[in-house]
Amino acid sequence: MKTNLRITFLLFFSFSAFVSFSQEKKWTLEECVNYALEKNISIREAGLDVQLAAVNKSDASGNFLPRVNANASHFWNIGLTQSITGILEQQTTQFTNAGASASIDLYKGLLNQKQYRRQKMALVASQYQLVKMKEDISLNVANAFLEILFNKENLKVQQEQLKVDLEQKNRTADLVEGGMVPRGDLLDIEATVAADRQKVIQSENQLLISKLSLAQLLQLEEFWKFDIADEEYDLSESEVMLNTPMQVYDKARELRTEIKIAQANLEVAQQDVKIARAAYQPTLTGFYNLNTRVTYADYSSFENGQVVSITPPPFWNQFWDNKGHSFGFQLSVPIFNGFSTRNSVRKSKIALERSKLAYEREELDLQRNVYTAYTDVQGAQKAYEAAVSAADARKEALVYAKERYEVGLINVFDLNQAQTLSANAQSEVLRTKYDYIFKVKILEFYFGIPITQN
Repeated sequence: MKTNLRITFLLFFSFSAFVSFSQEKKWTLEECVNYALEKNISIREAGLDVQLAAVNKSDASGNFLPRVNANASHFWNIGLTQSITGILEQQTTQFTNAGASASIDLYKGLLNQKQYRRQKMALVASQYQLVKMKEDISLNVANAFLEILFNKENLKVQQEQLKVDLEQKNRTADLVEGGMVPRGDLLDIEATVAADRQKVIQSENQLLISKLSLAQLLQLEEFWKFDIADEEYDLSESEVMLNTPMQVYDKARELRTEIKIAQANLEVAQQDVKIARAAYQPTLTGFYNLNTRVTYADYSSFENGQVVSITPPPFWNQFWDNKGHSFGFQLSVPIFNGFSTRNSVRKSKIALERSKLAYEREELDLQRNVYTAYTDVQGAQKAYEAAVSAADARKEALVYAKERYEVGLINVFDLNQAQTLSANAQSEVLRTKYDYIFKVKILEFYFGIPITQN
């Protein structure tokens, strides 16, 4: 009995520890990105596209192999039939036919080779699409992760501001009791405290919504338990900024998946033109056919000038003796097909021109995006530095305003205004800080630095 109680207690303790650990788990950015790459539905759909492209490649390789088919049939004839003696009788006769055929393309304008190369290129393009999907998801996860960090710190700022105003409310209440300030100042401070509580509630809601957004992006079932770890990011100048925008673009042009996708699509379009032109070529096919037949009815034969009824030989004897072979070559030369081949070539050429334009557009878009990202990093860094300077100045101004208020040189309205400006300045520091971090992440992403690197 005691042993059972001990086992029950240990199981309960282990379960409780597991539940506690699950609830207290803090997700890092790397864990979030890896989980999203594994579970995201869009990525899984792109993975299915890769599998489909691999099947299409297998189909294309199968065109080099011979085509072999077998057939068999067994049928009955029931009704009025002329017998072997020449008399019409009601009879039931049975027959079995069987055969096999094989054919192989000897020459088809190199169409099979071109189609195989085309499917290999399409497989590469689909793999690049999968990589691009993963990159986009990683950026979205990083943005959502940084949004949570911003909301966490912003909530701390609002809570700290509420704490300061509550202390100011208590000091003002003492001053009112001492007759040093009018009671209206206390009412104004109480209104400020109420507004601070409302800001805290709003910040809590924003934090909750941002957590839910990332949890849903990760497609977590128990999203209400989701929370992230507090991570620190180096705000010093990124090593990417040691390069010129053109150097960053040259590196991105070698690494970026969208350029590789456009290049792969261009190669596929070029191959499509070759495939369309192959229809102008003659085709030569080799074939072999084997046929045999079996009958189950008696048949007649002439012996000594008389008709003699003969029972058919056994099944396998007939199957072997009645076999026949045919083999040869079939040549097909296209002469006129209603302009379909010519129009197919023209359509493939137009598609090729579209692919060329798409490739050029991707290069221009990448160049514009890199230069924009580079400029955004510079602007975000300056905005963050300016926000820090402004917050420091507002903090000193608030201290000075409190000192003046306590000696009666300013009223509570001026003090509230100084507090509001200081709180707004701190919020602006947080906003510009995480805006700068995310813009650096984007530029580093173009440069080939992993998104999860701090």
